[in-house]
Formats: sequence, C-alpha cells, structure tokens
Amino acid sequence: MSGPAPCVDHLVVLAQDLASGAAWCERTLGVAPAAGGAHPLMGTHNRLVNLSSPAHPRAYLEIIAINPGAAPAIPAGAKRWFDMDSEALRAQVARHGPQLIHWVAAVPDAATAHALLAAQGLERGEILSASRATPQGLLQWRITVRPDGQRLMGGCLPTLIEWGDHHPCDTLPASGVTLQALALQHPDAAVLGAACQALGLGQAPVQSGPHARITATLATPRGPATLSS
Repeated sequence: MSGPAPCVDHLVVLAQDLASGAAWCERTLGVAPAAGGAHPLMGTHNRLVNLSSPAHPRAYLEIIAINPGAAPAIPAGAKRWFDMDSEALRAQVARHGPQLIHWVAAVPDAATAHALLAAQGLERGEILSASRATPQGLLQWRITVRPDGQRLMGGCLPTLIEWGDHHPCDTLPASGVTLQALALQHPDAAVLGAACQALGLGQAPVQSGPHARITATLATPRGPATLSS
C-alpha cells in the first residue's frame, strides 16, 4: 500500500444520545468534546475529541449516537455501522452508559487493505463512500461496513477508513487529551494479530485473553485514564 502508513485513526464510543455522550466525556476525560456533524448515509451523528500524540499523530475519539431526526440512506435491510442496530449492544449502553466499543484504522488504500483481510478469511464488508458537512466544507471518506453492521471479533478487528483530502484532526482543536497506547485482547489472538500485522498495524499489540477487549491508555488534564471495551 502506498501513501501514509496505516495507523490508529479513531476510537468509537457509543452513546444513547450525544448529550449523555458529552456528559460522559467531561466526567471521564475532563474535557468537553468538540462539535462533529451528521452522517446522512447512516442516520447517525457525532462529537469529537482530538487525541493526537507523538505515538498516534492523527488520532481522535468519536462519540457517536443514532440521530433521532434522520433516516439512514442505506438500503432497506442493511444495518448501521459499528453494530449500532444491535439490540444487545443498545441495551448494554442503556444499562452502563457510553462506552468504548470499537476502533477504526486509517489505510492509504481501502481496497488493498480489504483484500489483505479477505486473504486472512475475514470479510470486512463493502467499501462505502460517506461524508458529512463541516464549516470548512465536505469531509469525505471510504469505509468498510458489513451489510449486517457487525464489527467482528468483539470490536477488536478494526473498521478500515480511507480519507479524502481532509481529516478531522486537520481542524480539531487540541483537547489536552492524548492517546498513549492502544492494546487488544481476544481469545483468537493469533487470528487478530495476523490480521493487524497484514495491515501494518503494529501500533496495537494483541494478547490472548478470555474475552474480547480494547484498552486505550490516555493522558488527560486530570491525569492518566483508561478506557476499556
């Protein structure tokens, strides 16, 4: 794959609504998330926190929720990204509040990265074109989304994203929160590790464990913080 090296792009925190997501962010990280926008394709919307650090120079946190005022433009029967239509996941968020559920990896060529995963026996889904309006213009990207919306491997296998000319971190203000490390745990660590290695994502080490778990270590204005799925 040519172009910028594959890297950790963003962490996905699912909330019932953006108000509760913003409150969780202030309570957990000590900062208010910046404005995001709406995703017409999926009927979702978000708020963002810049997490860029020397180890992860173009990373952010996405607080995402279903937009109650929007109908998704995806075909009938298809599901939203990140398992957002999963009743079990919705119930989990309703019970425990906003939580880290997934991560997204930026790749220079989504089709090449998709093929690398397919060669590992992992079907990441279709490559969709998506966008959202920003004050600076239209933000555009290509992203892998399965028709069933599944994240795969308990959220540990990343969704793949290929950005257009602009990236959210180009205009996101520094937040005072930085991503120090991202680690993955899964019962099928060999499969997950081989997938990450094939993609060139050595920044997210994989360990074997009884459950799927994503662990993000952050530095915040209040000191170190850990987010776990």
